[in-house]
Amino acid sequence: MYLFGASPVLAKGFLRDRAHQLETLSDDTLYLPYATSLRMGRLGYQSDAQSAIQASFNDLRSYGASLEEAMTHPYPPYEAIGIRSGGEYRQLATTLLQMENEFYSAIRPKRVIRPGERPLHALRDRGVEYVEVRLMDLDPFTPVGITTATMRFLDVFLLHCVLCDSPPDDAAELGAVIENKLRAASRGREPGLTLVREGEEVPLQEWADDILRDCVPIAAALDRANGGRAYRDALASASAALADPDATPSAQVLETMKRDYGNSFVRFGLARSRAHRDAIMALPFPEDVAERFARLAHESLEEQKRTEAADTLPFEAFRQIYLAPVRLSE
Repeated sequence: MYLFGASPVLAKGFLRDRAHQLETLSDDTLYLPYATSLRMGRLGYQSDAQSAIQASFNDLRSYGASLEEAMTHPYPPYEAIGIRSGGEYRQLATTLLQMENEFYSAIRPKRVIRPGERPLHALRDRGVEYVEVRLMDLDPFTPVGITTATMRFLDVFLLHCVLCDSPPDDAAELGAVIENKLRAASRGREPGLTLVREGEEVPLQEWADDILRDCVPIAAALDRANGGRAYRDALASASAALADPDATPSAQVLETMKRDYGNSFVRFGLARSRAHRDAIMALPFPEDVAERFARLAHESLEEQKRTEAADTLPFEAFRQIYLAPVRLSE
């Protein structure tokens, strides 16, 4: 997925440890020439502190155990910050994770929680209701941030993940996954780039080709079920982007910035934002839909008032009860 949708790694300032790889777009913008994603790179949705979390996806028990350990064991750098200073809260806890939703992962098993329920309890008690895919950058060339074709490709790819053989992971594989994500994010369009697969270096393009071939019957089955060939077309678009890295959104961003905006990311981003605003504002907004949203907003505010009026527990007492380690083991 790093190949097919993402913005390039763009950074203000000077990155000393990457200086030999960086190129300049303008006086204050640097980029990695073969990058595919900011979100999944070192400047994005990452945490060096969380690198110690070996969250296994073999089963819910091992996944939950990894998160529980991170939420119950103190983390010295966060202990040094403290929970409060001068009466103001600086953080909720001094553990590596304050709560489950702080875990930075490319994909997370989720369950809708009940009032006051911990997300980990919901998973353990009632199982996985859906998975949260968290590695997609917004596509700057579409007003809603993702195209229908990309969503269809994700459907195919996720079904492939469900159907293909997946032996239990281990610490070595989890480490390789992290390294592969960083390589693909920062160098995904680099000719000859390799990733780690079962302890061996293999070309990214070769591995991706294998996966896309395995996806062909899945796309065909979805088209049979839904009619037409939309899923096969989405898969074909992904294959085309793999064969021609210049066709990927990350490459298109750089080309558009160079051609139309004097290599200025700020000008490019502002222009895309204004275009998307205008496109969305031009869409019809039926009166019944507007009335429904107004009603929902009113009901939400009224529910907030009732909840706050019935709340008699001081926040600090609630915090201690909610985050108590014993609750995670109940």
